[in-house]
Amino acid sequence: MPSKINSAQERIAAFSKFGSKLGLERMEALLNELGNPEEGLSVIHVAGTNGKGSVCRYVYEALSSLGYRVGLYTSPYVVCFNERMEANGGAVTDGELDELADAVIPVAERVARMAGDPVTEFEVITAMAFLWFRNLGLDFVVLEVGLGGRGDSTNVVRQPLVSVITEISFDHMDRLGETLAEIAAEKAGIIKPGCPVVSGATGAAARVIARKAYELGCALTDVNRVKRSLAPGMSARGGYSFSAVIDGARYDSFELSMPGAHQVSNAITALCVIDILRHEKLVVSDSAKLRAGIQKAVMPARFQIYSENPLVIFDGAHNVSGARTLADTLKELYPGKHIRFVTAILRDKQASEILAVFSEVASSYIFTSSSNPRSLSAEEVADIAVNSGAASIPAPKENKSSLQPATLPPFVTAPGAPLATDLAFALPPADVTVFAGSFYLIGDVIKYLNEKNTLDI
Repeated sequence: MPSKINSAQERIAAFSKFGSKLGLERMEALLNELGNPEEGLSVIHVAGTNGKGSVCRYVYEALSSLGYRVGLYTSPYVVCFNERMEANGGAVTDGELDELADAVIPVAERVARMAGDPVTEFEVITAMAFLWFRNLGLDFVVLEVGLGGRGDSTNVVRQPLVSVITEISFDHMDRLGETLAEIAAEKAGIIKPGCPVVSGATGAAARVIARKAYELGCALTDVNRVKRSLAPGMSARGGYSFSAVIDGARYDSFELSMPGAHQVSNAITALCVIDILRHEKLVVSDSAKLRAGIQKAVMPARFQIYSENPLVIFDGAHNVSGARTLADTLKELYPGKHIRFVTAILRDKQASEILAVFSEVASSYIFTSSSNPRSLSAEEVADIAVNSGAASIPAPKENKSSLQPATLPPFVTAPGAPLATDLAFALPPADVTVFAGSFYLIGDVIKYLNEKNTLDI
């Protein structure tokens, strides 16, 4: 007999055959039939290409540490579907998920029949999240955009407390546009009249967001203009220590648990949100509790150090900007080390560009595939790497030196995450093994390792 959680997930997944369709008509009809559970929620709405998941986590942990009842809606999940909805420090339970599916799916089917337009999987899940958050009676909800902004299902929220747009780069160009300005315009669609805006975008994207905020009468906070200072070295947990001044208020001696210089900007973005809520008298801040919340924030598959010995890192890095952030962090933390990449990439991503960035730090590759139907095969990834000049054909024989090789990184192929994972630890050891290129790959690897019960590989 399948468990309730499997039953709920299978019923939700049945809507995946309708694909991903931008637009709010179906979502608005579905929520109207459910009694508009999104109304009355106090929402911090977060869009962007990279960093939005981390910003959501920082805001969530900060508000939780200040004593507020907070919900978090995010995607994608890495291992367990329940990761997508969290409240008050815990993910949605199997029983709650089953009850939510019972409440939403029949309504979604009825709305689809009436409208002659199938409801999508993401719309069903988002409606379930709204319903769950309303039933819990939360103080705040941190809501991550799924794709884009203007036509994303989460954009039914009419008056967010704060609209946040993180770094913008090229991704989902088939849906959002071919230039950064076009992509930014789609993401700026979450900005609502009179609602404060926090932006971490730069260049042409920043100008689009600033113009939209001005047109709608929104106060704009530019994260890039926030004065900050980094403490020498890293914090005890591996991230940076920093201080910042936001709108005249000092935020001193914050320590991060997530490594990488980019996380400082993500944390400051979250602090800008908290500062706005404080000015609006929606929260009462406490420096010690706020520091504790920011330090508590961690994210799976975002430079996640899975194992210390051997050193194994998981990072989704599924677009060019994410690949750049990963490569820069590896350069900073592990200069001159032999870094082995285990890499899978989805078919609709910029594979050659991602691999070109990886090649700056990769000493060797294992090309593989994930369980997602959109995944390139191991051989297809290898062909792209060779043809784009990101890898050379000879397979690695041994780790001859801890120094970066003068030639292009060599590779082997292994179909599927289990074989690729076994091969990664059967080959002569690397200084660092990085699983990257797809969140689906990370999920496959973690599930496989958990099944083998080999947390200490």
